[in-house]
Amino acid sequence: MDFEGQRSGEEVICVFRRHIVTAFKGVFFFIFMTAVGVLPSILWKDNSKMFAVWIAFCLVGLLGMAYSFMLWHFSFYLLTTERLRQVRQKGIFNRSMVDLELENIESVAFGVSGLFGTMLNYGTILVQTAAGDLRLSMVSHPETVYNELQNATHDIDRER
Repeated sequence: MDFEGQRSGEEVICVFRRHIVTAFKGVFFFIFMTAVGVLPSILWKDNSKMFAVWIAFCLVGLLGMAYSFMLWHFSFYLLTTERLRQVRQKGIFNRSMVDLELENIESVAFGVSGLFGTMLNYGTILVQTAAGDLRLSMVSHPETVYNELQNATHDIDRER
């Protein structure tokens, strides 16, 4: 796999993202908008235009759900043989990117909290550097990602 900004000799180890549960806010918004769209039909039963109002509420809900999914899909973490890259989509026209060189990572830890975290297999990964900590929250399959990070940092240490 290649990506924009890839250095020569750099290889992608894995790509991971937050758990899909983080995109479910959009599903809840769609359900809410669909339910709210029914209210005018209940209040004004005789008005035939209320079905169009309900359809409009449903479309707004669908747009919100698509927006939430887009934010989830275009936000990801990229682990390569040289660095950890965090790409965050914060809006339609707002994206940020942070690169952390693997040689600067001092330690990696992970934790899974609560019933839902355990059942759905998501957790938090803490990457510690001399400059500060990088907290990756609600990461899907945190133990697998933790092991990949540990292996990558170990390989960098051996190369020094």
